[in-house]
Amino acid sequence: MNEPDAGREGGGADASPARRAERKGARRLLGRTLSKAWDGNIFSEAAEAAFWQTLSLPPLLLGLLGSLGFIGDWLGDAVVRAVHDKIIAFSDTVFSDSVVRQIIEPTVDDILTTGKGEIVSVGFLISLWAGSSAMSSFVDAITVAHGQYGVRNEVWQRIFALLLYLVSLVLLVIGLPIIAIGPDLLPEFFPPSWEPTITSWLSIAYYPTVGLLLVLALATLYKLALPRKLPWHRGLPGAMLAMVIFLLSSVGLRIYIGWITTTGYTYGALATPIAFLLFTFFIGLAIVAGAYFNSAIQELWPARMTRRQRRKWRRLEMERASERLREEENRGLWERTTMPLRRPRRPGRDAPGVNGPAPDAPEQDGAPVAEPEPEPESDRPPR
Repeated sequence: MNEPDAGREGGGADASPARRAERKGARRLLGRTLSKAWDGNIFSEAAEAAFWQTLSLPPLLLGLLGSLGFIGDWLGDAVVRAVHDKIIAFSDTVFSDSVVRQIIEPTVDDILTTGKGEIVSVGFLISLWAGSSAMSSFVDAITVAHGQYGVRNEVWQRIFALLLYLVSLVLLVIGLPIIAIGPDLLPEFFPPSWEPTITSWLSIAYYPTVGLLLVLALATLYKLALPRKLPWHRGLPGAMLAMVIFLLSSVGLRIYIGWITTTGYTYGALATPIAFLLFTFFIGLAIVAGAYFNSAIQELWPARMTRRQRRKWRRLEMERASERLREEENRGLWERTTMPLRRPRRPGRDAPGVNGPAPDAPEQDGAPVAEPEPEPESDRPPR
């Protein structure tokens, strides 16, 4: 009985360091995410994104509804009416009844039912720059979270945000009718024999599928927004965290609105615009927090280079090596051309001892050099 107990104790001893390492890694990840988000001023970035979302909503709806008006014949009157009802119902929760009945509803009716070319061509083109401001704020926040702000040219980054806005607009034109139809009317577009099966599937998988598509779209945004792109799956943790933050904040917002409407008429009248501003703020907070979470994961556990990045790295290394070789060749050529020329010695004049003392003649420190004694006269040869 002692051997199994010892084995279990040994297994627990082996498992406890692994658990401690996992807990330590989770604490490091959480701490690093909070530190980076605080240093990056996440609340200011979320507030900026909320402001641009609010300002971009009218141009977004103008372009979106104008595009839907053109394809209304293909979608059918039921789909157009469902989209119309969803928009009016959402506007009732944000704006006053007079604004909805006198301004919003006639405009939506005109755009959806007629789809005038001047509305799409002129209004849509004018609203592109203002409508893409929210996307631009998200792109800036994601690049700041990863420390890549300024890597991409600022003008090109603004144009890039505009292109992302156009792509998202096309996806909304396709997805908004499906969301507006909902799981109740969607089975009617299938053959009658399929309707029971489609209805049972949609009752289970409709909303999880919508949430999954939103997570995939956020992960794609996290990848495309970066100049130095990471693998696509690296954006999934931040996208899932953004969805969790958004769902929790939505529940908290509903509780807050339910409480504030009971405090009195004044606060109840201000509840809808406050709720809309808080809703856009929580959207920006969720997306920016997901970007900082992905950045912390990349910092603690760096991703491997993709095949494209490896090819680019090899090309840059070859360019650096060739540049170094070129610099060395230029340096050697410069040294050869600027080296001082030595004057060759002439044997008659430059020989040692002819025009001066020998170069290696010994000298005594501080003592005068003795002159050679003259030869005696007896030793001199006769003249």
